[in-house]
Amino acid sequence: MKFMYFFLPALPATDAERKALKPIAYQTDRWQKMIAEVTEISKIIEDLGFTGVAFPEHHLHTEGMEMGSLPVLTQHVIHNTSTLKVGPIGYVLPGWNPLRLALEIAWLDQLTKGRTHVGFARGYQSRWLNQMAQKVHVSATVTNQGELDARNREVFEEVFQILKLAWKDEPFRFKGKHYQYPFPYETGTPWAAHEWTKEAGAPGELDENGMIQAIDIVPKPFQKPHPLLFQAFSMSEETVRWCARETIIPTLFTADPAQVRHFAEAHKAEAAKAGRELELGQSMGVLRTIYGANDLHLAKKAMKNGILYPFQNFFHHFGFTEGFRNESDNEKYGDQPLPVSECTADRMVDAGWALAGTNSDIRRQMDALIESGNPEWFVWQGDQGLLPIEEVKRNIRKIGEEILPHYI
Repeated sequence: MKFMYFFLPALPATDAERKALKPIAYQTDRWQKMIAEVTEISKIIEDLGFTGVAFPEHHLHTEGMEMGSLPVLTQHVIHNTSTLKVGPIGYVLPGWNPLRLALEIAWLDQLTKGRTHVGFARGYQSRWLNQMAQKVHVSATVTNQGELDARNREVFEEVFQILKLAWKDEPFRFKGKHYQYPFPYETGTPWAAHEWTKEAGAPGELDENGMIQAIDIVPKPFQKPHPLLFQAFSMSEETVRWCARETIIPTLFTADPAQVRHFAEAHKAEAAKAGRELELGQSMGVLRTIYGANDLHLAKKAMKNGILYPFQNFFHHFGFTEGFRNESDNEKYGDQPLPVSECTADRMVDAGWALAGTNSDIRRQMDALIESGNPEWFVWQGDQGLLPIEEVKRNIRKIGEEILPHYI
Protein backbone atom coordinates (compact mmCIF):
# COMPACT_ATOMS: atom_id res chain seq x y z
CA MET A 1 0.00 0.00 0.00
CA LYS A 2 1.19 3.52 -0.81
CA PHE A 3 0.47 6.35 1.63
CA MET A 4 -0.21 9.98 0.81
CA TYR A 5 -0.84 12.83 3.26
CA PHE A 6 -3.64 15.22 2.31
CA PHE A 7 -3.50 18.80 3.62
CA LEU A 8 -6.48 21.16 3.60
CA PRO A 9 -4.26 23.19 4.38
CA ALA A 10 -5.61 25.49 7.13
CA LEU A 11 -4.44 28.76 8.63
CA PRO A 12 -3.55 27.62 12.17
CA ALA A 13 -6.08 28.86 14.72
CA THR A 14 -8.54 27.81 17.37
CA ASP A 15 -12.23 28.32 16.72
CA ALA A 16 -12.20 31.39 18.99
CA GLU A 17 -9.19 32.88 17.18
CA ARG A 18 -10.74 32.24 13.78
CA LYS A 19 -13.82 34.23 14.76
CA ALA A 20 -12.00 36.97 16.70
CA LEU A 21 -9.62 37.64 13.78
CA LYS A 22 -12.41 37.60 11.20
CA PRO A 23 -11.37 37.39 8.43
CA ILE A 24 -8.28 35.50 9.51
CA ALA A 25 -7.22 35.13 5.87
CA TYR A 26 -6.00 38.76 5.98
CA GLN A 27 -3.38 37.83 8.58
CA THR A 28 0.03 37.39 6.93
CA ASP A 29 1.52 35.82 10.05
CA ARG A 30 -1.04 33.01 9.89
CA TRP A 31 -0.19 32.36 6.23
CA GLN A 32 3.49 32.12 7.10
CA LYS A 33 2.73 29.78 9.99
CA MET A 34 0.63 27.56 7.71
CA ILE A 35 3.37 27.37 5.08
CA ALA A 36 5.94 26.51 7.75
CA GLU A 37 3.71 23.76 9.18
CA VAL A 38 3.03 22.26 5.75
CA THR A 39 6.75 22.20 5.03
CA GLU A 40 7.67 20.66 8.39
CA ILE A 41 4.99 17.96 8.19
CA SER A 42 6.02 17.10 4.63
CA LYS A 43 9.60 16.51 5.76
CA ILE A 44 8.40 14.28 8.60
CA ILE A 45 6.19 12.09 6.42
CA GLU A 46 8.95 11.77 3.85
CA ASP A 47 11.21 10.36 6.57
CA LEU A 48 8.40 7.97 7.56
CA GLY A 49 8.19 6.45 4.08
CA PHE A 50 5.13 8.15 2.62
CA THR A 51 4.96 8.26 -1.16
CA GLY A 52 3.36 11.66 -1.54
CA VAL A 53 1.62 14.81 -0.39
CA ALA A 54 -1.57 16.24 -1.83
CA PHE A 55 -3.70 19.36 -1.58
CA PRO A 56 -7.16 20.27 -2.82
CA GLU A 57 -7.68 23.20 -5.15
CA HIS A 58 -9.97 25.70 -3.43
CA HIS A 59 -9.90 29.47 -3.21
CA LEU A 60 -11.50 32.52 -1.54
CA HIS A 61 -11.68 30.90 1.92
CA THR A 62 -11.71 34.02 4.08
CA GLU A 63 -12.43 31.78 7.09
CA GLY A 64 -8.98 30.27 6.71
CA MET A 65 -10.03 26.63 7.00
CA GLU A 66 -9.45 25.12 3.53
CA MET A 67 -6.94 27.26 1.74
CA GLY A 68 -6.29 24.80 -1.09
CA SER A 69 -3.30 25.31 -3.33
CA LEU A 70 -1.82 26.55 -6.56
CA PRO A 71 1.18 25.02 -8.37
CA VAL A 72 3.54 27.34 -6.46
CA LEU A 73 2.72 25.54 -3.18
CA THR A 74 3.42 22.18 -4.81
CA GLN A 75 6.75 23.51 -6.06
CA HIS A 76 7.62 24.88 -2.61
CA VAL A 77 7.04 21.51 -0.91
CA ILE A 78 8.97 19.63 -3.59
CA HIS A 79 11.95 21.95 -3.23
CA ASN A 80 11.96 21.43 0.54
CA THR A 81 11.86 17.62 0.34
CA SER A 82 13.86 15.00 -1.53
CA THR A 83 11.66 12.14 -2.71
CA LEU A 84 7.98 12.93 -2.17
CA LYS A 85 5.61 13.18 -5.10
CA VAL A 86 3.54 16.31 -4.55
CA GLY A 87 0.48 17.72 -6.28
CA PRO A 88 -3.18 18.55 -6.03
CA ILE A 89 -6.07 16.15 -5.76
CA GLY A 90 -7.14 17.90 -7.63
CA TYR A 91 -7.22 20.71 -10.12
CA VAL A 92 -10.86 21.72 -10.64
CA LEU A 93 -10.86 21.43 -14.42
CA PRO A 94 -13.92 23.56 -15.28
CA GLY A 95 -12.18 26.54 -13.64
CA TRP A 96 -9.04 26.38 -15.79
CA ASN A 97 -8.06 27.43 -19.27
CA PRO A 98 -6.99 24.03 -20.66
CA LEU A 99 -3.81 25.21 -22.38
CA ARG A 100 -2.71 27.21 -19.33
CA LEU A 101 -3.20 24.19 -17.07
CA ALA A 102 -1.34 21.88 -19.46
CA LEU A 103 1.57 24.33 -19.39
CA GLU A 104 1.51 24.80 -15.60
CA ILE A 105 1.67 21.05 -15.03
CA ALA A 106 4.33 20.37 -17.66
CA TRP A 107 6.56 23.21 -16.45
CA LEU A 108 6.23 22.02 -12.85
CA ASP A 109 7.05 18.44 -13.85
CA GLN A 110 10.15 19.60 -15.73
CA LEU A 111 11.33 21.94 -12.97
CA THR A 112 11.06 19.16 -10.38
CA LYS A 113 12.30 16.33 -12.65
CA GLY A 114 9.12 14.32 -12.34
CA ARG A 115 8.21 14.80 -8.70
CA THR A 116 4.63 15.91 -9.19
CA HIS A 117 1.39 14.01 -9.56
CA VAL A 118 -1.85 15.45 -10.91
CA GLY A 119 -5.35 15.10 -9.56
CA PHE A 120 -8.62 16.25 -11.07
CA ALA A 121 -11.93 17.35 -9.59
CA ARG A 122 -15.20 18.67 -10.97
CA GLY A 123 -15.80 21.36 -8.37
CA TYR A 124 -18.50 21.69 -5.73
CA GLN A 125 -17.78 25.12 -4.17
CA SER A 126 -19.78 27.82 -5.91
CA ARG A 127 -18.14 30.76 -4.12
CA TRP A 128 -15.02 30.47 -6.21
CA LEU A 129 -15.80 28.13 -9.13
CA ASN A 130 -18.79 30.13 -10.36
CA GLN A 131 -16.51 33.16 -10.60
CA MET A 132 -13.59 31.45 -12.31
CA ALA A 133 -15.67 29.37 -14.73
CA GLN A 134 -18.10 32.11 -15.75
CA LYS A 135 -16.82 32.29 -19.34
CA VAL A 136 -17.85 28.69 -19.96
CA HIS A 137 -21.05 29.14 -17.94
CA VAL A 138 -20.23 26.37 -15.49
CA SER A 139 -21.38 26.23 -11.89
CA ALA A 140 -20.28 24.13 -8.95
CA THR A 141 -22.22 20.92 -8.48
CA VAL A 142 -22.97 18.80 -5.43
CA THR A 143 -25.39 16.33 -7.02
CA ASN A 144 -25.24 13.72 -9.76
CA GLN A 145 -28.35 14.96 -11.50
CA GLY A 146 -29.68 17.98 -13.31
CA GLU A 147 -28.59 20.36 -16.04
CA LEU A 148 -25.90 22.11 -13.98
CA ASP A 149 -24.27 18.81 -13.11
CA ALA A 150 -24.38 17.63 -16.73
CA ARG A 151 -22.75 20.83 -17.97
CA ASN A 152 -20.09 20.67 -15.28
CA ARG A 153 -19.22 17.09 -16.28
CA GLU A 154 -19.26 18.05 -19.96
CA VAL A 155 -16.69 20.83 -19.48
CA PHE A 156 -14.64 18.71 -17.07
CA GLU A 157 -14.28 15.89 -19.60
CA GLU A 158 -13.56 18.30 -22.46
CA VAL A 159 -10.72 19.96 -20.54
CA PHE A 160 -9.33 16.53 -19.64
CA GLN A 161 -9.30 15.44 -23.29
CA ILE A 162 -7.43 18.63 -24.22
CA LEU A 163 -4.81 17.99 -21.52
CA LYS A 164 -4.11 14.51 -22.88
CA LEU A 165 -3.75 15.86 -26.41
CA ALA A 166 -1.53 18.72 -25.27
CA TRP A 167 0.95 16.40 -23.54
CA LYS A 168 1.55 14.25 -26.63
CA ASP A 169 4.72 14.74 -28.68
CA GLU A 170 2.85 16.24 -31.61
CA PRO A 171 0.68 19.24 -32.49
CA PHE A 172 -3.06 18.75 -32.11
CA ARG A 173 -6.37 20.03 -33.37
CA PHE A 174 -9.50 19.98 -31.24
CA LYS A 175 -13.05 21.16 -31.72
CA GLY A 176 -15.30 20.79 -28.72
CA LYS A 177 -18.42 22.47 -27.50
CA HIS A 178 -16.50 24.90 -25.31
CA TYR A 179 -12.96 25.09 -26.72
CA GLN A 180 -11.40 24.86 -30.16
CA TYR A 181 -7.77 24.78 -31.23
CA PRO A 182 -6.63 26.49 -33.30
CA PHE A 183 -8.90 29.48 -32.97
CA PRO A 184 -10.69 30.12 -35.25
CA TYR A 185 -10.88 26.40 -35.97
CA GLU A 186 -12.16 26.65 -39.54
CA THR A 187 -9.55 29.08 -40.86
CA GLY A 188 -6.66 28.76 -38.44
CA THR A 189 -4.72 31.50 -36.68
CA PRO A 190 -2.71 34.10 -38.63
CA TRP A 191 1.00 33.92 -37.78
CA ALA A 192 3.43 36.59 -38.95
CA ALA A 193 6.54 34.52 -38.23
CA HIS A 194 5.36 31.55 -40.30
CA GLU A 195 8.63 31.28 -42.25
CA TRP A 196 10.57 30.82 -39.00
CA THR A 197 8.07 28.25 -37.75
CA LYS A 198 8.24 26.43 -41.07
CA GLU A 199 12.02 26.13 -40.69
CA ALA A 200 12.28 25.33 -36.98
CA GLY A 201 8.82 24.57 -35.58
CA ALA A 202 6.86 21.34 -35.22
CA PRO A 203 5.69 19.60 -38.40
CA GLY A 204 1.97 20.09 -38.84
CA GLU A 205 1.62 23.45 -37.09
CA LEU A 206 1.24 25.39 -40.35
CA ASP A 207 -0.71 25.02 -43.56
CA GLU A 208 0.60 26.04 -46.98
CA ASN A 209 -0.62 29.60 -46.40
CA GLY A 210 1.31 30.06 -43.18
CA MET A 211 -1.75 29.79 -40.93
CA ILE A 212 -1.52 27.99 -37.60
CA GLN A 213 -3.62 24.84 -38.02
CA ALA A 214 -2.45 22.87 -34.97
CA ILE A 215 -1.30 23.77 -31.46
CA ASP A 216 1.77 22.31 -29.78
CA ILE A 217 2.22 22.79 -26.04
CA VAL A 218 5.81 22.89 -24.80
CA PRO A 219 7.41 21.75 -22.63
CA LYS A 220 6.03 18.25 -22.51
CA PRO A 221 5.93 16.61 -19.06
CA PHE A 222 9.15 15.15 -17.67
CA GLN A 223 7.23 11.94 -16.86
CA LYS A 224 6.00 10.06 -19.92
CA PRO A 225 3.38 10.30 -21.12
CA HIS A 226 2.41 12.47 -18.14
CA PRO A 227 2.44 12.45 -14.32
CA LEU A 228 0.36 9.93 -12.40
CA LEU A 229 -3.32 10.95 -12.52
CA PHE A 230 -5.81 10.90 -9.61
CA GLN A 231 -9.50 11.74 -9.26
CA ALA A 232 -10.95 13.34 -6.12
CA PHE A 233 -12.98 12.07 -4.13
CA SER A 234 -15.33 9.57 -5.67
CA MET A 235 -18.75 8.51 -4.42
CA SER A 236 -20.29 7.42 -7.74
CA GLU A 237 -19.84 4.29 -9.83
CA GLU A 238 -19.98 6.40 -13.01
CA THR A 239 -16.86 8.29 -11.94
CA VAL A 240 -15.04 5.11 -10.88
CA ARG A 241 -15.70 3.47 -14.25
CA TRP A 242 -14.65 6.60 -16.15
CA CYS A 243 -11.38 6.61 -14.21
CA ALA A 244 -10.78 2.97 -15.10
CA ARG A 245 -11.20 3.76 -18.81
CA GLU A 246 -8.98 6.84 -18.67
CA THR A 247 -6.13 5.37 -16.56
CA ILE A 248 -6.89 7.66 -13.63
CA ILE A 249 -6.65 6.53 -9.99
CA PRO A 250 -10.02 7.14 -8.28
CA THR A 251 -9.79 7.95 -4.57
CA LEU A 252 -12.95 6.79 -2.85
CA PHE A 253 -14.57 8.90 -0.16
CA THR A 254 -17.19 6.20 0.32
CA ALA A 255 -16.71 4.38 3.63
CA ASP A 256 -19.22 1.50 3.54
CA PRO A 257 -17.21 -1.74 3.07
CA ALA A 258 -19.80 -3.30 0.74
CA GLN A 259 -19.79 -0.21 -1.46
CA VAL A 260 -16.00 -0.05 -1.47
CA ARG A 261 -15.98 -3.67 -2.62
CA HIS A 262 -18.56 -2.93 -5.31
CA PHE A 263 -16.58 0.04 -6.60
CA ALA A 264 -13.33 -1.96 -6.57
CA GLU A 265 -14.92 -4.74 -8.61
CA ALA A 266 -16.53 -2.24 -11.01
CA HIS A 267 -13.17 -0.51 -11.46
CA LYS A 268 -11.39 -3.80 -12.20
CA ALA A 269 -14.09 -4.89 -14.67
CA GLU A 270 -14.18 -1.56 -16.51
CA ALA A 271 -10.40 -1.47 -16.74
CA ALA A 272 -10.46 -4.93 -18.33
CA LYS A 273 -12.89 -3.69 -20.98
CA ALA A 274 -10.36 -0.95 -21.77
CA GLY A 275 -7.53 -3.48 -22.08
CA ARG A 276 -6.08 -2.94 -18.59
CA GLU A 277 -5.69 -6.12 -16.53
CA LEU A 278 -5.63 -5.03 -12.89
CA GLU A 279 -5.73 -6.83 -9.57
CA LEU A 280 -8.59 -5.91 -7.25
CA GLY A 281 -7.82 -2.49 -5.77
CA GLN A 282 -4.85 -1.83 -8.04
CA SER A 283 -4.76 1.75 -9.34
CA MET A 284 -7.46 2.72 -6.81
CA GLY A 285 -7.28 4.67 -3.56
CA VAL A 286 -9.35 5.70 -0.57
CA LEU A 287 -9.53 8.88 1.50
CA ARG A 288 -9.53 8.22 5.24
CA THR A 289 -8.33 9.82 8.47
CA ILE A 290 -6.36 8.24 11.34
CA TYR A 291 -6.15 9.09 15.04
CA GLY A 292 -3.95 7.00 17.31
CA ALA A 293 -4.18 7.14 21.11
CA ASN A 294 -4.02 5.02 24.24
CA ASP A 295 -7.73 4.29 23.88
CA LEU A 296 -10.62 4.98 21.52
CA HIS A 297 -12.09 7.69 23.76
CA LEU A 298 -8.93 9.80 23.54
CA ALA A 299 -8.73 9.26 19.79
CA LYS A 300 -12.30 10.49 19.34
CA LYS A 301 -11.56 13.50 21.53
CA ALA A 302 -8.72 14.46 19.20
CA MET A 303 -11.03 13.96 16.22
CA LYS A 304 -13.62 16.32 17.70
CA ASN A 305 -11.04 19.09 17.99
CA GLY A 306 -9.48 18.16 14.65
CA ILE A 307 -11.12 16.92 11.47
CA LEU A 308 -14.65 16.98 12.86
CA TYR A 309 -14.49 20.79 13.11
CA PRO A 310 -14.42 21.46 9.33
CA PHE A 311 -16.88 18.65 8.70
CA GLN A 312 -19.53 20.07 11.02
CA ASN A 313 -18.98 23.68 9.98
CA PHE A 314 -18.31 23.26 6.29
CA PHE A 315 -18.13 19.89 4.52
CA HIS A 316 -21.45 18.68 5.90
CA HIS A 317 -23.25 21.44 4.01
CA PHE A 318 -21.96 20.01 0.73
CA GLY A 319 -23.23 16.50 1.39
CA PHE A 320 -20.09 14.82 2.71
CA THR A 321 -21.80 13.37 5.79
CA GLU A 322 -23.74 11.19 3.32
CA GLY A 323 -20.51 9.25 2.88
CA PHE A 324 -21.06 7.86 6.38
CA ARG A 325 -24.69 6.87 5.84
CA ASN A 326 -25.87 3.41 6.96
CA GLU A 327 -28.99 1.29 6.45
CA SER A 328 -30.68 2.45 9.65
CA ASP A 329 -30.47 6.04 8.40
CA ASN A 330 -32.73 5.14 5.50
CA GLU A 331 -35.41 4.03 7.94
CA LYS A 332 -35.01 7.17 10.07
CA TYR A 333 -34.50 9.85 7.42
CA GLY A 334 -35.77 8.28 4.21
CA ASP A 335 -34.29 10.04 1.20
CA GLN A 336 -33.56 13.22 3.18
CA PRO A 337 -29.95 14.25 3.83
CA LEU A 338 -28.52 13.49 7.25
CA PRO A 339 -28.72 16.44 9.66
CA VAL A 340 -25.51 18.00 11.00
CA SER A 341 -26.23 16.39 14.38
CA GLU A 342 -25.34 13.06 12.71
CA CYS A 343 -21.87 14.32 11.75
CA THR A 344 -20.02 12.86 14.73
CA ALA A 345 -16.77 11.15 15.61
CA ASP A 346 -18.73 8.03 16.54
CA ARG A 347 -20.31 7.89 13.08
CA MET A 348 -16.99 8.41 11.29
CA VAL A 349 -15.41 5.55 13.23
CA ASP A 350 -18.41 3.24 12.95
CA ALA A 351 -18.57 3.85 9.19
CA GLY A 352 -14.90 2.99 8.78
CA TRP A 353 -13.91 6.42 7.45
CA ALA A 354 -11.92 7.26 10.57
CA LEU A 355 -9.40 4.69 11.75
CA ALA A 356 -9.04 5.42 15.44
CA GLY A 357 -8.00 4.05 18.81
CA THR A 358 -5.09 1.93 19.95
CA ASN A 359 -2.57 0.37 17.60
CA SER A 360 -4.50 -2.90 17.64
CA ASP A 361 -7.75 -1.04 16.91
CA ILE A 362 -6.22 0.70 13.92
CA ARG A 363 -4.54 -2.47 12.63
CA ARG A 364 -7.90 -4.24 12.77
CA GLN A 365 -9.61 -1.36 10.93
CA MET A 366 -6.85 -1.22 8.32
CA ASP A 367 -7.10 -4.96 7.73
CA ALA A 368 -10.86 -4.63 7.26
CA LEU A 369 -10.29 -1.89 4.68
CA ILE A 370 -7.87 -4.09 2.77
CA GLU A 371 -10.34 -6.96 2.91
CA SER A 372 -13.12 -4.77 1.50
CA GLY A 373 -11.30 -3.44 -1.56
CA ASN A 374 -7.52 -3.84 -1.23
CA PRO A 375 -6.81 -0.22 -2.28
CA GLU A 376 -3.32 0.46 -3.60
CA TRP A 377 -3.40 4.04 -2.29
CA PHE A 378 -4.29 5.31 1.19
CA VAL A 379 -4.81 9.08 1.24
CA TRP A 380 -4.71 10.33 4.83
CA GLN A 381 -6.91 13.36 5.45
CA GLY A 382 -4.78 15.40 7.84
CA ASP A 383 -5.70 18.09 10.35
CA GLN A 384 -2.85 20.59 10.05
CA GLY A 385 -4.03 24.00 11.24
CA LEU A 386 -6.91 22.54 13.23
CA LEU A 387 -4.95 21.02 16.11
CA PRO A 388 -1.73 22.40 17.66
CA ILE A 389 1.21 21.50 15.45
CA GLU A 390 2.94 19.41 18.13
CA GLU A 391 -0.19 17.29 18.52
CA VAL A 392 -0.44 16.85 14.74
CA LYS A 393 3.20 15.78 14.50
CA ARG A 394 2.88 13.40 17.44
CA ASN A 395 -0.05 11.59 15.79
CA ILE A 396 1.73 11.39 12.43
CA ARG A 397 4.88 9.95 14.01
CA LYS A 398 2.92 7.43 16.08
CA ILE A 399 1.01 6.13 13.07
CA GLY A 400 4.01 6.36 10.76
CA GLU A 401 6.33 4.48 13.08
CA GLU A 402 3.97 1.94 14.66
CA ILE A 403 1.27 1.20 12.05
CA LEU A 404 2.37 2.01 8.52
CA PRO A 405 5.45 -0.28 8.41
CA HIS A 406 3.05 -3.23 8.49
CA TYR A 407 1.43 -2.07 5.23
CA ILE A 408 4.00 -0.18 3.16
